[in-house]
Amino acid sequence: MERTPIEDFVRRVREREQLVGYWLLADSPVMAERLARVGYDYLCLDQQHGLMGYQGIRDGLMAIDAGGTLGPRPTVGLVRTAANDLHCIGQALDGGAAGVIVPMIDDAEAARQAVRNSKYPPLGRRSYGPMRAELRRNGDLARVNDTTLVAVMIETASGLEHVEEIAAVPGVDALYVGPYDLTVAVGGGDPDDPSATAARDAALDRILRAGHGAGKAVGIHADDGDSAAERLALGFDFISIEGDLVHLEQIAQVHLANARVRL
Repeated sequence: MERTPIEDFVRRVREREQLVGYWLLADSPVMAERLARVGYDYLCLDQQHGLMGYQGIRDGLMAIDAGGTLGPRPTVGLVRTAANDLHCIGQALDGGAAGVIVPMIDDAEAARQAVRNSKYPPLGRRSYGPMRAELRRNGDLARVNDTTLVAVMIETASGLEHVEEIAAVPGVDALYVGPYDLTVAVGGGDPDDPSATAARDAALDRILRAGHGAGKAVGIHADDGDSAAERLALGFDFISIEGDLVHLEQIAQVHLANARVRL
C-alpha cells in the first residue's frame, strides 16, 4: 500500500534522514500556509509556549496541509504539546498532526506515558475520535499507531540524568532537545549564559549518544539556517529553525534600516 506524506515523513525520521523544519508561535494560519510552500520537511506548531489554543492548532494544521502540497517537497505538521497530557496530545493528533513533541520528560515512566497518550489501544489509551485526522489516514488503527511520531523532549536535569533509559523506551521515535531549558538545567543563569556552554555541549553529546545508541533520531532547535547547518554537521538528525515571530521582527528591522539609509 502506498504511503501517505505523513507516513513517509515518519519513516524518514525513524531512518534518521537529516530533515529541516520550522517553528511556529503565532496563531496565524495564513502565515503557516505560506511557510508550508517554502519546502521545509515539517512545520511545528507550539502549543506550549506559542500564542495559540486548540482552534489555532487545528487551523494551523489545515493551513499546513493546504500549503504543504504546493512547494518543492511535501511539508507536514507537528505539534509541540502543552504538556504530557492525554487531552493535549489527543487533540493535536485528532487535528491531523503527523506526530507530537512532548515537553518536560524527566524519566522513562514519563516517556512511556507519552507513548500511551499517543497510541490507540492496545498500545495506549488514546480515545478514538480522529476528526480531521481520519481524512488523511488509513482507518486501520494498528497502522495509525505504527505511523504516529512520538518525540520526547530532554530539557531538564532529571531528563538528562535518565536519558539512556528514556531513549530505550519502546514507541519513542526520537529525542528532542530543548536547548534553552537544558542550558539552565546544567547551571546556566539564563539560556544564553556563556559560563554554561561547556556543560551544555557535554549534555548535547550525551543526548546524541543515548539516542543514536538506541537507534533513535535526535532533534533540536536552531536560531537560524547557519546554526541549523552546524547542528546537522554535529550529528543531529532533524532541526527546527526558530521561528516566525523572531524572524518577522528581524527582517522588518533590516528593511527599516535599509530605508533610513536614504533619508
